[in-house]
Amino acid sequence: MDRFSLQSPGNPDHRRLVLQVLNASLTAVDPQQAIKRSIVLEGNNVQVAGRSYDLESVRRILVCGAGKASIPMAVGLDEVLANRIDDGAIISKTLPKGSLPVPGKIQVLTGGHPIPDQDSLTGTQAMLQALSALEEDDLVFCLISGGGSALMVDPADHVSLEDLQALTKTLLACGASITEINTLRKHLDRIKGGGLLKRLQPALVVSLVLSDVVGSDLATIASGPTVPDPTTYLDAFGILMKYGIVEQVPDSIVTTIRMGIQGDLPETLKPKNYPHQRAQAAVIGSNFQAANAAVKEAAAAGYHSMLLTTYLQGEARYAGEFLASIACEVAFSGHPLPRPACLVAGGETTVTLHGGGRGGRNQEAALGAVRGMAGLKNMCLVSLATDGEDGPTDAAGAVVTGETLDRANQAGLNPAEYLTRNDAYAFFDALDDLVRIGPTGTNVNDLAFLFAFPEE
Repeated sequence: MDRFSLQSPGNPDHRRLVLQVLNASLTAVDPQQAIKRSIVLEGNNVQVAGRSYDLESVRRILVCGAGKASIPMAVGLDEVLANRIDDGAIISKTLPKGSLPVPGKIQVLTGGHPIPDQDSLTGTQAMLQALSALEEDDLVFCLISGGGSALMVDPADHVSLEDLQALTKTLLACGASITEINTLRKHLDRIKGGGLLKRLQPALVVSLVLSDVVGSDLATIASGPTVPDPTTYLDAFGILMKYGIVEQVPDSIVTTIRMGIQGDLPETLKPKNYPHQRAQAAVIGSNFQAANAAVKEAAAAGYHSMLLTTYLQGEARYAGEFLASIACEVAFSGHPLPRPACLVAGGETTVTLHGGGRGGRNQEAALGAVRGMAGLKNMCLVSLATDGEDGPTDAAGAVVTGETLDRANQAGLNPAEYLTRNDAYAFFDALDDLVRIGPTGTNVNDLAFLFAFPEE
């Protein structure tokens, strides 16, 4: 499905190629199809990532989970299991227009993201209620995808929803990585860090995970609700110290973490206590798959193509400068690839907020590349969030070409000023170079595509 509509690059043939590659990347990580590729049903036997489950010995099949991709994942699971699901509930961010019809036995709830809200709390309690009275011969499929940390919330004792909201806002503003943010979340929430798995015992639990974190660490994705957690309360406190925010977060947060360090509170589920015979977790879609699909699509179109990395991290604006330097190398030396070329990078950068503007990681990365790419002929950089939502905006990302700076100057727009106030959205909106595609129903981090078109 063609999800994109772009104004840049101006050449229609170049723009068509860009759209083709971008669409291929998202199609490769369609959650519904990822589920169907990962599960095989043969008679009464279900196979998931090398393990088999005999449905003849299963009393009930139930579904739970949370994330931006939970709806299409649930639809795909029901199709594979041929309507054998007995009960369950999932939590999604929104019910987008044209949402797939979810099986009637699965309740669809909604919550807040990226800041958890009352709906997140209410939805989580409703989901847990739907999974009550579990027994050893029950089989629970847990569908996990990006956004699950905010959508599925059960605050620890003495920690309020408002406390978690304040903490999340502070962490997002200071530039903490998702791994660091989720380390804190896991020690302040009963559902995270293996907490959901504890609630689901003694049932068999199969977690199907769409990764939205660099490296696809199961303990980080959605704060690892059904897998063991190697981090500690001491690690969580270290993150508060690293960013100098101990005095900025609610007292209940600091008190709870200190009680955990002293041993007055139980730690999260640790690897030695993980019930390996009763639980399984498998990543069914990732940034690597999306990036590889883009590389293959570009190659099929006759472009020299390569995957640079799926570990792009750090400050977004500096990542943009780095990508611009690669564009210059391609343009002036033909390295690492000669024209026509497509280079793909994936990962997740961060933004440290200094101003009151609007934007997201991908828009800021694109803005960081504007000066470095200035004057490059037939070059294009597209940076986007695969979920279609870059920061608190309606854009997935932005497009930069060698003409962007000149166009900005003509419009009286200074990229440096917009970077200073973290206002990439306004900059690219004025140039009509935002990428707007709406919620995609998937979420596998961010992707950056660098195109070097043929010389004219």
